[in-house]
Amino acid sequence: MQLVRLAFLFSSCCLFSSPPTVEQLDLFYEDFLCEEKGALAAAGIGAPCACGTVPYPSNTGHVTPEPILFSSQVWSFVSAPNLHPMKISVNVLNPGVAPGFICVAPYAFSDDAMYGQSGSLMMDNLGNPIWFRPLSSPNLMNTDFRVQQLNGRSVLTFWQGTLATPPAYTNVPAGSSELGSCYYILDNTYAVVATVSAHKGFTSDIHEFLLTPNNTALFLSTKAVPMDLTPYGGPKQGYVQDFAIQEVDPETNELLFFWDALEHIPLTDSFEPASSASESGNIWDAFHLNSVGITDNAGEILVSGRNTWTLYKIQKSTGNILWQLGGKESSFTIDPAAEFSWQHDARFLSSTPTTNTISMFDDNCCEGDTVPPGTPYAHGLVLQLDLNAMNASLQTSYYHDPLIHVSSQGNVQSLSNGNKFVGWGQSQYFSEFAAAGNTESNPSVNLLYDAQIPATNYTYRAYRNTWVGTPYYPPSIAVNVISGQIRVYASWNGSTETTDWQVYAGKSSNALVLVATAAKSGFETTINVANSGPYFQLRALNGSGGVLGTSKVVKLKSS
Repeated sequence: MQLVRLAFLFSSCCLFSSPPTVEQLDLFYEDFLCEEKGALAAAGIGAPCACGTVPYPSNTGHVTPEPILFSSQVWSFVSAPNLHPMKISVNVLNPGVAPGFICVAPYAFSDDAMYGQSGSLMMDNLGNPIWFRPLSSPNLMNTDFRVQQLNGRSVLTFWQGTLATPPAYTNVPAGSSELGSCYYILDNTYAVVATVSAHKGFTSDIHEFLLTPNNTALFLSTKAVPMDLTPYGGPKQGYVQDFAIQEVDPETNELLFFWDALEHIPLTDSFEPASSASESGNIWDAFHLNSVGITDNAGEILVSGRNTWTLYKIQKSTGNILWQLGGKESSFTIDPAAEFSWQHDARFLSSTPTTNTISMFDDNCCEGDTVPPGTPYAHGLVLQLDLNAMNASLQTSYYHDPLIHVSSQGNVQSLSNGNKFVGWGQSQYFSEFAAAGNTESNPSVNLLYDAQIPATNYTYRAYRNTWVGTPYYPPSIAVNVISGQIRVYASWNGSTETTDWQVYAGKSSNALVLVATAAKSGFETTINVANSGPYFQLRALNGSGGVLGTSKVVKLKSS
């Protein structure tokens, strides 16, 4: 195996755009093994690889602060002592919100200690955790955590790996994915059923992992390509951060479609100065593609380029750009109220023979760490495109109350009841609006829900999804005595169907009887019992009284 590893490392050096470090090669090798292992797992041999589980080493030596685990802004549980998700503050909760749970993936930049652990977090409207999957390091993150459909079943999906943020990571443009990352697919028992990785020497990118109605996966990927950047105002020994759209079969990881931005988008279309490459390993992030989505035509996709301020409609069979919206070469005349910049999350909503309707999150900001005077406020946008007059006009907008600037990230999700769920990216909020939206002059109108996460934390996107979770693992139990009162603590991470708890107790682990019943309350339910045990066990019940799961038997420690 060691000889195979050395041969692979030697042959793979050509895939890197600059001389790789030993750590880079090791991680790349692990990513290669993961892809091979994933293919074997799809064939029924072995299990999917646990890729994206090793933090990428800092190129500066900076040590990212450990997360703050014990705080009024962090959850702690007696029955689940290893879970410390962040708490949220709910500012607005009005009637009319859509059904479902809220999906976020909290993380922090490398110069701040985040509140709670990084990972994928599902919550109810009050912020009570429904399911939390913590990661082992503050330099490991999840992004784009949501519920999707695969082969007619609901699954959970997310990107996992190391997100490059200064000062720990300056080897690639800030916000890029480091080597070793990939995408995860989990079933409704929370078992990993597949992992997906990028092909052709590209790195699986944080911004998008979309399962299509054809049961394929569309995602973005990156690779630094060597280039003399002096014609653009950058370094001579420079690189361009190339982006590729890839489509794969998630069961086999077979590549089905590939589209390369560097082959289709002129570098001169970028609003990101090439001189910025000096801050990130001499790599110029000219395109920064950040979303890819389907349209009502299976042969076309819609792509967002943040750093070109442009949406691209692409024909898959030819790779041709059918039209461009925004930027320096827009195919459309854009009404002033419909203008946008530094946008995220472009989605195709509907069409007629003469119109297209699309949504996006309009950051309007920012190239630096400060907001330039006169910068428009961030907001959700729904635009209507007149395909005859080639004109784009504003249909609806969604502003936060209070108005905010957003330097990066964000999304607009269209819900089944017409509401819009907006993640405000780097500004720590997520909100839900009635379909009619609002305006900059009256941002409180139609605001149904608004919540805020702790100050150092971020979530790249936020979603509202319906979900039924039935964990493959048992409920968790803990027992202690406080002021002479025996208390049983019950939780079951990810169970959405538990409504009640039964407590069984007895002098022997083989002779337990029912001693208490309590309605489930939040993530962890505290149940006072009169029986002294010392052996205790839990049963989780559904609304019909059926037993969903049984905990292990625990013994109360003698005082």
